[in-house]
Amino acid sequence: MKYSKEEVIQFTQEEDVKFIRLTFCDVFGKQKNIAIMPDELPRAFEYGISFDASAITGFGDEVRSDLLLHPEPETLMPLPWRPEHGRVVQMFSGITRPDGTPFPCDTRNLLKTAVSAAEKAGFEFTFGAEQEFYLFQLDEKGRATKIPGDEAGYMDIAPEDQGENIRREICLTLEQMGIRPESSHHEEGPGQNEIDFRYADALTAADNALTFQRVVRTIAHRNGMAADFSPKPLPEFPGNGFHINMSLRPFGDEAVFSQMIAGILQHAGEMTAFLNPCEASYRRLGNHKAPRYVSWSRENRQQLVRIPAADGEYRRAELRSPDPAANPYLAFSLMIYAGLDGIAKKRELCAPADINFYTADARVLSSFEKLPGTFREACETASSSDFIRAHIPSEILKIYCGD
Repeated sequence: MKYSKEEVIQFTQEEDVKFIRLTFCDVFGKQKNIAIMPDELPRAFEYGISFDASAITGFGDEVRSDLLLHPEPETLMPLPWRPEHGRVVQMFSGITRPDGTPFPCDTRNLLKTAVSAAEKAGFEFTFGAEQEFYLFQLDEKGRATKIPGDEAGYMDIAPEDQGENIRREICLTLEQMGIRPESSHHEEGPGQNEIDFRYADALTAADNALTFQRVVRTIAHRNGMAADFSPKPLPEFPGNGFHINMSLRPFGDEAVFSQMIAGILQHAGEMTAFLNPCEASYRRLGNHKAPRYVSWSRENRQQLVRIPAADGEYRRAELRSPDPAANPYLAFSLMIYAGLDGIAKKRELCAPADINFYTADARVLSSFEKLPGTFREACETASSSDFIRAHIPSEILKIYCGD
């Protein structure tokens, strides 16, 4: 349900809400919030709530530190793990400077701009997220270890799969928050899990991806475990992927769909610094079905883009290189712009790569473009890209990649 400002105020009165968390994220996608009391809601809606941005990486310094949060009522959702009496809810919030101008490092607003660009071109992109995570045991002081919660493998069941009940609690909690999980299962690594979501509009899908990590970490901790979304938690086992399924409306035009994929492949290397934003990301790529080359296929899961077997509204392209360290607002924005570029320029989709990249000889591999091999290489590629400079504010590019 999407609430209006008046309905949010009424909801807080009728449902015994005592705290409203105004939620946002930094440029790297790390979730932040400030809690206000219900009496402050009218002021928050009309003027915004100020906060000191100087302590948040990339948001400002002591000279220019004040920013304002503007809650968006349609994003209201309860936090079900908080008490029923004195309830807690959250709302995602836009960020502005004191003079009312948009803050350039508000990545959620960047995604709104990308969605508007797609609408002007006559298209809507929808997204479905698949995020993997490990569950690790805690030590005697409650700190995370690197000891997996189980030794189960892909799609194993209890009792080998010790994460089954935690995934169940996560899915039920998400449902209470209005987020619709589609499936869940044990992944290949020991203690590794995956929960997938039904597709949604770009902004909702990004909000849900951010909320998902918060819910998983909270529920895991309540069950005496630590959730780890880092790209490569265990060197010898599969890393965590953030597989992003992207669909295009209107449905049915195969040529336009192919052009969208061609656009994503064209700009894949340039986008990598934002899809894989830390050094650990590059220890994942090229191993355990995480892609290293710019390619696509209809079935092969080693490829950068996979086209799952589906028709109509379920027709989608799955980008397999991102990992959960990525900021979903930036990732979805860049994918939209890359898709639009492919459509506008009528880019031709190359032939599918139905090969095994792990066993192919050097001659075959030399015909494929490789993704950047390190974060520094990815930053150099991004910094020299006209595509990135057109769609990523210079402030954010500098924070990620330096001067």
